[in-house]
Amino acid sequence: MTRGATQPGDTTDGRVLRSERSREVIAGALYELVGEGHMEPTAQQVAERARVGIRTVFRLFSDMEALYATMNARLLAEVGPMLRDGPPEGAGLGERATTLVADRAALFERVASYLRSTNLNRRHSPFLTDQYRKIVRQLRARLLRWLPELRDAPADLMEALDQATSFEAWDRLRSDQRLGRPRARAAMERAVKALVNELENGR
Repeated sequence: MTRGATQPGDTTDGRVLRSERSREVIAGALYELVGEGHMEPTAQQVAERARVGIRTVFRLFSDMEALYATMNARLLAEVGPMLRDGPPEGAGLGERATTLVADRAALFERVASYLRSTNLNRRHSPFLTDQYRKIVRQLRARLLRWLPELRDAPADLMEALDQATSFEAWDRLRSDQRLGRPRARAAMERAVKALVNELENGR
């Protein structure tokens, strides 16, 4: 065999690598579009941003659900640690509540475009519906991890704090009430502190 001749395995490996690179570029295109505020990017828009043909998109991804899955994986890889950390050691209830609000503000600002897009598109996406419910459960679990006193509190107080620290509450302050980040954080903190005072007084 001639030295340097292409082997069948080399050709196959090259195709696999090119396909993987194309998948990464396409997934990155969707991630960028949503991050820039395009709430319902089409497959055609993704293809144009990735500079590939629409047929390439659907050759590498069976449908938009598969594309959403790649976007979700990228987002979780980036912000996942923010959902797993615990409260400052030895901090009192009030300090924990204040820090929790600050952390939520930082998290929600980072993922706002993606959660808005998810909310908009989950009506026709079982995957996004499932993922959004998982995020809600994770945020609730984190609330209990930071404020374990809620386990013995009245159920309606728990629900009120869950709602007050939700993305929907933050998004209303930022999008509908048009508050800047500092004022939105102050408003959320005031609501949370009022509920935490009720929690502390009831202990």
